[in-house]
Amino acid sequence: MRLFRPREVLARVTDATPAWFAERGLEAAILDLDNTLIPYGYEAEPPEALTRWLASLKEAGIPAVLLTNAKPGRTRRWAKKLGLPGLGPAAKPLPVGFLWAARRLGTPHLRVAVFGDQVFTDVVGGNLLGFYTVYVVPLSDRGLPHTRWVRRFEKHFLPRTKA
Repeated sequence: MRLFRPREVLARVTDATPAWFAERGLEAAILDLDNTLIPYGYEAEPPEALTRWLASLKEAGIPAVLLTNAKPGRTRRWAKKLGLPGLGPAAKPLPVGFLWAARRLGTPHLRVAVFGDQVFTDVVGGNLLGFYTVYVVPLSDRGLPHTRWVRRFEKHFLPRTKA
């Protein structure tokens, strides 16, 4: 069951401040795109809060990469907008994309946080290789039909929260 459980749950990826990284001994980040950094299907410019957050990581010396199952064109557009190296489609939860990200970051797995909104892709993939996995509450209820269906099962692996 540990394979399906994230180390932490955050309401937003931007809650992971540089101090948050330091408190956990983390030095780098692997970031999912849709419903983690931006709402699914979003095409406008990056939200200001996201841009400020990425700048704070960079200023603190915390490198980040984009790892997504999005199509190549969408991945390239968003990697450029965010100023990050990116890979997509990454075939998460398979290890190949996570290994690419780890090589790009040059940081030991135990010092890398994986942020994503899906248990069966982001959390499982990160846990398979020993990363520090962080489930981020999805920014939107929108998503691919299979993603919306799988979300019904994900709740069984997440800590219960008060209503």
